[in-house]
Amino acid sequence: MAAEVVGQVAPGERGATRIADRVVAKIAARAAREALPALPTEAAPPHATVGVRQNSAHVRVSLELDYPSDIGRQCGAVRRHVAERVRALAGMDVPEVAVQVERLHSAQARTAAQGRTR
Repeated sequence: MAAEVVGQVAPGERGATRIADRVVAKIAARAAREALPALPTEAAPPHATVGVRQNSAHVRVSLELDYPSDIGRQCGAVRRHVAERVRALAGMDVPEVAVQVERLHSAQARTAAQGRTR
């Protein structure tokens, strides 16, 4: 066993770092925004809720997408990017990222609405 230097605390006795759920949720929401090509102009930004246990984060992301688009591909990209960013920035395992599409924004509806404005 190596000699302990006076004044230093052994690694096992230093304490622990805890990252608040709301911080992990902000990381996840930002990562979801990064994963999307462009949000519709009237769309709310992605929102995330997180449940953290031990060193594991279960994430739920709510977002709005353009329609028509490849919704499955976009949701898959969000899942991958959110898991990667939370793992990299918070050091947590992410066994689950649930993506909930709250609303679809139709390009046709925007075009029709623009034609009616004066």
